[in-house]
Formats: sequence, C-alpha cells, structure tokens
Amino acid sequence: MMRCLILDDEPLSLEVLEDNIKRTGLFEVAERCSAPAQAMLALQHEQIDLLFCDIQMPGINGLQLVRSLKNGPPVIFITAYQEFALQGYELDVIDYLLKPVEIERFLQACQKAVRHIERGQRRHQRDYFFLHVDYTLVKVPFNDIIYIEGLKDYVKVYLDSQSKPLLSRITFKALEEQLPGERFFRVHKSYIVNIDQVQSIRKGRIKTVQAEIPCSDNYKEIVGQMTGRC
Repeated sequence: MMRCLILDDEPLSLEVLEDNIKRTGLFEVAERCSAPAQAMLALQHEQIDLLFCDIQMPGINGLQLVRSLKNGPPVIFITAYQEFALQGYELDVIDYLLKPVEIERFLQACQKAVRHIERGQRRHQRDYFFLHVDYTLVKVPFNDIIYIEGLKDYVKVYLDSQSKPLLSRITFKALEEQLPGERFFRVHKSYIVNIDQVQSIRKGRIKTVQAEIPCSDNYKEIVGQMTGRC
C-alpha cells in the first residue's frame, strides 16, 4: 500500500484526515506531523508517496514548505482558506481541498493521486522515453542524455551519442516530469543535467562531457542534492 504523510497543526484536523484516509483504503498513514519542521525531517528519512498538507500554520506555512522540497512527493493541500488556491496550483499540486471536505471529494483527490503516482512508477521502471522531433517519435535512452536546455516552448536535448541536439516542441516542465529525479537535476531555470554525465562542479558552473552549463544562485543546495549531502 502507498505511504502518506499528513501535516496539520490542529489535532482534530489530523484525526479527521487520518480517518478519511483509512476509509479510502488507498494509503497507509506512515507519519502524522503537527509542525512543518517535523514533516521535513520525516520526509528526509521515510519513503513517502504522498503528502497531505495544511497551509496556515505557525512559522513556515504549507506553501513555503512545499516550495522548499526538492524531488519531494506529490502534494494535496487541505485548508480552510480558499485564497491560497492559485498559489497552490502554481506549485503543481495534485489537488486543493477546502475544509470541511466531503468524503466523496476526498476520495476523488486520493484516486487522482494514485493515478499520478502509478504513472511515475511505471515511467521510472523504464530506461528511456519518447520525444517528438520533426514529426517523428524518437526513443531517447536516459543514459544518453548529457543535459537539457529549455527555450520557451521548446527544449534542446544534448546527447552523448551525437553532436547535434534534439529539438522538440515541449515545455521544459513537461519534459522534466518524464525524467527520473534521482538522476536528473534542475540546476538552473533553463537547464537540467544528468548527474552521470557531470565531470566537475565549480561555483556557478557545471562541466559535462560536452559543455559547461550555468548553475543557479542556490548552488550549494543543488550541489548537496546532486552529491547526496543533503
């Protein structure tokens, strides 16, 4: 059964949420947290498939928590405040539920999350994906990718097997979702790099077998993720 973490600073809300999750039969509550710091620690040490998250909490709120997570689990926000909905969906969450949540609506959100997670699991079992290039579907092995450059509605995929990159009309975000997060890291707003193709890292620059690409301002955080130090 898939494992979830629930986060809410109100004890009664935690009880209701856990009861609703049990009624769906889709998830096991692996962790229940009453503070964002507690949830962040649990996410570092537990295998969590889905995060149910409140928004208005003391200190770090739910929006700030989710923004801070790199390669974190899918998220369902559950809150009493409708005004945060746009910000929530901008974080590409699975769903945004308003308290009190009817069980039918809650089940719908959970089923959507299961479909999302299962798609990701199937994708990560493969070692390739298909990319539209010049009206043709091209099979691209993950281990052949050096880095990817985003250009508005297009991407350039640089491969180890050829000198000319593949150009495809797809958004950077849509392509990023097809890549296994443990191997590919977004190091800049316009660049994703395959960690297996990195030769060296120097502040502000990442050297691959073909080129040097820029690294964003949160350099230390990105390097920590890539090298397994955070």
